[in-house]
Amino acid sequence: MKFKLFIAFVTILSGLSAHSQTIKYTNGNNQWNADSLGNHRVVILYNGTGSVAHAKIDWRRRDTHPENKRIIIQDASGKSIPNTYADHVTRESVDLYFDAKSGKGKYYAYYLPSVNEGRDNYPKGVYLKPENKAGQSWINEAKNTVVNASASEIQSIDSFNSFYPMEVIATAKETAAVKAKAKTESFIIFPEDRMYPIKMQSDLPYRWIQKGNSNSFSGTAAKGENYAFQLGVFALKDLQNLEVSFGSLKSTSGKSIDAKYINCLNNKGTSYDNKPLTEVVNVKNGNIQPMWITVDVPKSTSPGIYAGKFTVKANGKSKVIDVKLSVSNEVLADAGVGQPNKQTRLTWLNSTMAQQNTVVAPFTPLTVEGNVISLLGRKFELNNDGFPKQIQTYFNSEMTGYNEKPNNILAEPIHFHFYNTPKTQEKLTASNLQITSKEAGTVKWTATNTSDNLKMDVGGALEFDGYVHYVVKVTALKDVEFSNVDFHIPFEKGSTKYLMGLGEKGGVRPDTVKWKWDVAHKNQDAVWVGNVNAGLYYNLRDENYVRPLNTNFYLQKPLLLPKSWGNGDKGGIQINVKGSSMLADNFTGSRSMKKGDVLYYNFNLLITPFHLINTEFQWDNRFYHKYGDLDSIKATGATVVNIHHATPINPWINYPFIEWKKMKSYIDDAHQKGLKVKIYNTVRELSNHAYELPALRSLGTEVYSPGKGGGFSWLQEHLDSNYIAAWFVPEIKDAAIINSGMNRWHNYYVEGMNWLVNNVGIDGVYLDDVAFDRITMKRIKRVLTANNHPGIIDLHSANQFNKSDGFNNSAILYLEHFPYLNRLWFGEYFDYNKNNPDFFLTEVSGIPFGLMGEMLQDDGNPWRGMIYGMTSRLGWSEKSDPKPLWKAWDNFGIKGSELIGYWSDDCPVKTDNPKVLATVYKKQGKVMIALASWADTDVKVDLNIDWAKLGLNAGQVKITAPAIDKFQIAGNYPDGKSISVDKGKGLILIVE
Repeated sequence: MKFKLFIAFVTILSGLSAHSQTIKYTNGNNQWNADSLGNHRVVILYNGTGSVAHAKIDWRRRDTHPENKRIIIQDASGKSIPNTYADHVTRESVDLYFDAKSGKGKYYAYYLPSVNEGRDNYPKGVYLKPENKAGQSWINEAKNTVVNASASEIQSIDSFNSFYPMEVIATAKETAAVKAKAKTESFIIFPEDRMYPIKMQSDLPYRWIQKGNSNSFSGTAAKGENYAFQLGVFALKDLQNLEVSFGSLKSTSGKSIDAKYINCLNNKGTSYDNKPLTEVVNVKNGNIQPMWITVDVPKSTSPGIYAGKFTVKANGKSKVIDVKLSVSNEVLADAGVGQPNKQTRLTWLNSTMAQQNTVVAPFTPLTVEGNVISLLGRKFELNNDGFPKQIQTYFNSEMTGYNEKPNNILAEPIHFHFYNTPKTQEKLTASNLQITSKEAGTVKWTATNTSDNLKMDVGGALEFDGYVHYVVKVTALKDVEFSNVDFHIPFEKGSTKYLMGLGEKGGVRPDTVKWKWDVAHKNQDAVWVGNVNAGLYYNLRDENYVRPLNTNFYLQKPLLLPKSWGNGDKGGIQINVKGSSMLADNFTGSRSMKKGDVLYYNFNLLITPFHLINTEFQWDNRFYHKYGDLDSIKATGATVVNIHHATPINPWINYPFIEWKKMKSYIDDAHQKGLKVKIYNTVRELSNHAYELPALRSLGTEVYSPGKGGGFSWLQEHLDSNYIAAWFVPEIKDAAIINSGMNRWHNYYVEGMNWLVNNVGIDGVYLDDVAFDRITMKRIKRVLTANNHPGIIDLHSANQFNKSDGFNNSAILYLEHFPYLNRLWFGEYFDYNKNNPDFFLTEVSGIPFGLMGEMLQDDGNPWRGMIYGMTSRLGWSEKSDPKPLWKAWDNFGIKGSELIGYWSDDCPVKTDNPKVLATVYKKQGKVMIALASWADTDVKVDLNIDWAKLGLNAGQVKITAPAIDKFQIAGNYPDGKSISVDKGKGLILIVE
């Protein structure tokens, strides 16, 4: 566990009685069954002579309403005692009476027993209600017994569950005494060491009663260390705009630690997107607010004592704390981040690592010629109004190379219509198109469009991966009425075979799509339209857009309805074929604007595909998705090991920093055996074992989402409320909390990834759904691939098309991340047998975006998967076994082959049955054909082969079906006719 074992002796002077006692807080070392008895007990020593024991226990509990929770008393042998009675039950103390017929010695009072209801991985901890098995006559007699037993210890099941010392509460009398000394004050300050993170919001810890408040703080740091400490502010009134200011720390010899190295995390920082962040901190009367201070001591600092004054301000009042930091002669090369239990990584929250928009392989630097911006495999031409005039791709239909002739995505320029009436509109004049910035990673431009009534300022930016961000600011120059505002994207019809999004599952595009905003229920604001080799995704965004929660939690933090696009409930989208084009009409309905009013019609584009398909990566990198013996894994033919959380070397979800030495040892061994290792690590939720949890909680709801609390008992006992309980692992009792979305924890995440690459040697990361945006994805790709590290990223997503997730498509939700992925693993809750092939192509395979994938749910359908180059993933389930297919690949020599899919007009092999599809893997003098059936019955098919395209002579080849274990029996098909294909299955044929 992450906390050292401790034994604490605390003399507790009860505010409720004149007696006193000494209680030890100790580690129970898992001596009892916490699942039935709870995590906490009092050890009671009985040395009386009667049949009833009476103990007065000053337990100082942080939980509320202890009178509503059961107490279970057992004797030393573990036998439960039925005759018990709890009197005067408060958070501070209890009078406990119980039958002492077992004689003198130890008894145990378990005081927070609970049961877990609901799903194993999403438990609802319910505390047992008091029960009274003793008769009233026994109770009446017992209450006459004087105190004849004592509480010698308060034990937690283990050190991680302990309340000591920062969650042992002060009594009401003690708290009142503290307040009485500061009657005229607005707040009191308790400086606190970093090793005692403040954990309670509404109770003073008894530790502060013992040591008292102070106007000074002293600490010791090494040179180069990221040092931290706390100023605990106890509000005696409602506090507004609580802030800490400071200057440099100076020594008597004139040396200094400049104020630029000092920060109050709760007030200022740098956001995940590299913008200055200022937080307003308000504190309710009676609450405690930790103000975390970080001091990044420069390595060049001379040893000595550095002093300074920290001013805490609120409500126009201020208090000064004298701070002395003793800097030793020791130099920490790693700033101390190898010991995160000392809170040395809190500085990471403000990291700007990997923010510069440098080009990431395989992408190439942007180039500009006139109004045309060129990027990998694509061109983007600007119109004079600042919007796209034409968007082109040069990928061939096989996604293995480039065409000389472009694939046009637009039939005409993208444009707006501001209709005053259904037949009249604003006549906007375009002017002043300027490309304002040309960098390898980003090109930016501005333009202005004006009419008598409107001014439309357009700002755009195109990045190297094909992401385009538009800020469209519309200002009313006069009062004006609109019957409708239309944003038109006129697609070239030939580039719109498929569609996905706006409530439509991926597949062949319908002739008409009608959609309306419904953010309360649907996480929908985007659509992708395109072909395999040319497509365009767009979304419509509010200027104050906040990424919603996903993966079961959308309804708790949904999309913001854009004021412009949504226009109340009037806005929507209609997509229709119009002649040779297909028009996406994004309408807002009628509205009015007063002079000076401003509306933002912001939108984003993604030009797909992002790059060519890297088939060699697919064939070379065979994932084993399970922690295990490395020799055994290597023997399977796998080359990459994915280490999930809840494993010995990566136990805590999204916090791989506690058992990192075990992880490093495993990875070093894997590398010696020629294997790569990737780990589970994302930011959607965070383990309760994270050292920084109290500090993150001090940031309010910046990092952790607000919620109704509950969940596993540890969360309820240590966090009280206002959080969302997330994934739980019963075997190791790892309980996570949902993160809020886009916040400074992403800066920490990037730094953490960098640390894992350089100190542990990870070869990449396995992402299980994602709660961050493309900014963070780009940053982690940069740190994972720095200095020629492999930086492999694969993404798993469960089907998001359900009520809890807001009926979104997984591929739409994560499309902005696809440029930085190496593989998809989409398919949990996807039905591989009922969905059509075009659903596979668009939502699962990744092929239209330059990716390839693997199958998940029920290990997929191996025959259908083969026409996309997909297998199941080895190690994930007992049934999953792609090894026979891997062997067939190797026997054929799939490396170096050209993938030509059924979706390509140039595919040289087709069948005479449209429900039996063929994909070709072509080599010099040899071809592998994968057949997959969606027919309703077993069928026989004939192959239609373009021998010239295959480069083979029909009279000199043989067509065979090799025997493949659990896939097919051997067969001979000399003329490619009358080939039997079973319902829902397929065949692999070799032509040579």
